[in-house]
Amino acid sequence: MPLPRLSALLLSCVLLPAFAAPAIAAPQVTVLQEGLVHPWSLAFLPGDRGMLITERDGNLRHWQAGKGLSDPIPGVPKVWANGQGGLLEVLPAPDFATSRRVYLSYAEQGSGEESDKAGTALGYGQLSADFSRLEGFKRIFQQQPKLSVGNHFGGKLAFDRQGNLFMALGENNQRPTAQSLSLLQGKIVRLTPEGQPVADNPFVNRSGARPEIWSYGHRNPQGLALNPWSGVMWENEHGPRGGDEVNIPLAGKNYGWPLATHGINYSGLAIPEAKGESAAGTEPPLYHWKKSPGISGMAFYDADRFPVWRHSLFIGALAQEELIRLTLDGDKVVDEERLLSQRKERIREVRVGPDGYLYLLTDAENGKLLRVGAE
Repeated sequence: MPLPRLSALLLSCVLLPAFAAPAIAAPQVTVLQEGLVHPWSLAFLPGDRGMLITERDGNLRHWQAGKGLSDPIPGVPKVWANGQGGLLEVLPAPDFATSRRVYLSYAEQGSGEESDKAGTALGYGQLSADFSRLEGFKRIFQQQPKLSVGNHFGGKLAFDRQGNLFMALGENNQRPTAQSLSLLQGKIVRLTPEGQPVADNPFVNRSGARPEIWSYGHRNPQGLALNPWSGVMWENEHGPRGGDEVNIPLAGKNYGWPLATHGINYSGLAIPEAKGESAAGTEPPLYHWKKSPGISGMAFYDADRFPVWRHSLFIGALAQEELIRLTLDGDKVVDEERLLSQRKERIREVRVGPDGYLYLLTDAENGKLLRVGAE
């Protein structure tokens, strides 16, 4: 073999990842539903009872195979549907089969001097047995103060194995708030099912700190999921211009924003508070993108249907209109694959169904519910 060719071959071997998962050239995609108006979240109901879907303008819908999409379900709280705000996450309680409890996160308008602003809120109601009504809705948590004029609400929800409810809160595009423990902006909070701080949260006994806080220094969280292999919560968030990242938020830790970031301002200038890509006392991201895909909902794949996808983390991309597959080895990302690029659709939500397929929502005026398989 000529020496230049041998050198090129050796170099290509060096540049390949240590472990590269088999790629799926063309996943099967089935459009299950069209006509959703900027859908934001979906959640499966126990048994063969379909799913709940939120639309950002304030509608909660039920979808079931063979029956299609319901009319909007009454009983949803009034939402502040402006900019990125509106009806956000839907999540059935772990004991939904008996309690019928459904949690919703949403943008809530302020009052008085804050009436032109909004913040993220959380509440729950009971879904009627025929899925036609959400009854007795009660707000149990609200982000204070109200600072958002339409940006960075967060709102993702996930239960841990102990039944605690994690909620990711954006910093409302008010950068310094993410570092203030007296505010609920730019934080991940850990709550009881009734919306109270969990007794052993890291800042419960610290004067001047909000007891709900689990971790801080977050910008605009868009994904939250419990790792099924470790039982630890993972989170992803938007950077500014560049610097989208995946984190493993641990109790009391500071994840850097705006002191540390891999991105810059949309103007092209540096983030004023940033010390660089790292800063003393802050945690580096587990994984980041220098150019932002505009990441969104995410889900771990732990199903048996498609073994090639086992130990993967799937993340939607809004800006780059793709489905991102990260292959994991423990807590390390060892490979990245881009799927569905040819569809050119903003992927807002990613879930793994009880049947082992991926289910996606596309963010559009005519949004879609997609089922994706590896066959």
